[in-house]
Amino acid sequence: MLVYIHTYIQRSTSIASVSIMSSYGSLVCLVISLSILFSDVVDAGRHNSRHLGAPPVAEDAILPSDQWFTQNLDHFNPTETRTWNQRYFTNDQYFKANNTGPVFLMIGGEGEASPEWMVAGTWIDYAKKMNALCFQLEHRYYGKSRPTKDMGTKNLVYLTSEQALADLANFIASTNEKYEFDSNTKWILFGGSYPGSLAAWMRLKYPHLVQASISSSGPLLAQTDFMDYYKVVVDALRTSSDDCVNQIKEGFSRINILLQHRVGQRSINTKFRLCDTIENASDLDISTFYENVASNFAGVVQYNKDNRIGKSAKLSNITIDLVCRLMTDKAAGSPVDRLANVNSVLLNINDEKCLDIKYKNMIAQYTNVDWDDKGSEGGRQWMYQTCNEFGFYQTSSEESEIFSNNFPVKYFVQQCMDIFGSKFNADYINSAIRQTNIMYGGLDIQASKIVFVHGSIDPWHALGIVQTKEFSAPAIFITGTAHCANMYPPKDDDLPHLKAARTMIYNLIDAWLGM
Repeated sequence: MLVYIHTYIQRSTSIASVSIMSSYGSLVCLVISLSILFSDVVDAGRHNSRHLGAPPVAEDAILPSDQWFTQNLDHFNPTETRTWNQRYFTNDQYFKANNTGPVFLMIGGEGEASPEWMVAGTWIDYAKKMNALCFQLEHRYYGKSRPTKDMGTKNLVYLTSEQALADLANFIASTNEKYEFDSNTKWILFGGSYPGSLAAWMRLKYPHLVQASISSSGPLLAQTDFMDYYKVVVDALRTSSDDCVNQIKEGFSRINILLQHRVGQRSINTKFRLCDTIENASDLDISTFYENVASNFAGVVQYNKDNRIGKSAKLSNITIDLVCRLMTDKAAGSPVDRLANVNSVLLNINDEKCLDIKYKNMIAQYTNVDWDDKGSEGGRQWMYQTCNEFGFYQTSSEESEIFSNNFPVKYFVQQCMDIFGSKFNADYINSAIRQTNIMYGGLDIQASKIVFVHGSIDPWHALGIVQTKEFSAPAIFITGTAHCANMYPPKDDDLPHLKAARTMIYNLIDAWLGM
């Protein structure tokens, strides 16, 4: 059959079409667990959740039980023989043993793997049509997959994307042996956000194990100063109104003035419901305050109308249009009052009584190494990965006129040093990021049978591939959608471009299975 793939180009109304010859083929569906980030990846402020949330599931849905895979601690040192138990889930209800079906693997990310993804989501819709066997593998050091006794910095040396890719490779090879799959069995990998990056890198590094990868919202370019993040945030807010951005800019400008005198400082304490007064705040406390207020808008933009449920489900009702209505409602007071109103809405949604801007409190959370601590949800681990491999620091540098340049890259570098030690300075981080880009190729990744999927509203598309460079590795850029939107179950009111993207991805999988 002839499949048409439409690639939507950023900031352009033109559509480029390519065609791929395809035939129906069998697919073993091993889905690499998405654990989908929603992450404000590396948001040091209040919005530090790294999950998109679970997909909606039927009330009578039966969720799979935990299973455990014996994994190597260090795949690259033959003298290191220690092992640990890695969690995974299986869904075999669509797989027909008499047929060599596809295997879908959903890649786990920087948070606990969710069993809901084993019974719902776009990849499950694909699995039903393709009779796929589905797995989700939790990422090492996240959720219940705990390779070491604690998260001490010396133990985190085994937390790298390279080790995570080797985990996936070992799991695939061992599963092939366990199920006695023949050489015609084809694995398709799925991942969103950081797992989207891993999905692409698996196809690059282990093409003999992976037939194709669906990389959704995956940042491929490691970068210390990810200043374009807030540029996309501002562009997304402008889709509601220019006045929304103007009022945010004015609000931040007035905050700068209020902070210069005692009366103004006290008004900020009250308006923004601060846990501690700002009068004696350090420079790092002030940066934390600014970063928190700015991230109110960043978090809303990143997950705008994304159809999630779970812990962050209430946030689904907080959209770009809503925060912009609050910011342009002049009857609600000054621009500072309106910034505070947005802040209060998000405090209430997150069941928080006050806004903690104490830098030392944030550092204390990230320096706790116990698995049973709240930090084990993923904050410390992901922070380590950013300090050791990726950067991704969402700074105020590019949009200093809008948000004020009070959380520049040095603010995030200081966090790395204070959490993990003085070794993790700017030189170390920059060197690590350079090595990451050399290892994987950044935006010049040389691999085929990958589809790169991004949404125009999602700030992370600025570090991804949004235009097709190679016919064998197409890009789908979805106008008007946010982070990993294509991975969630469809809704009747989904945008036409989103509906079309899901169909395009299915057609690509079908084509690649026939190759």
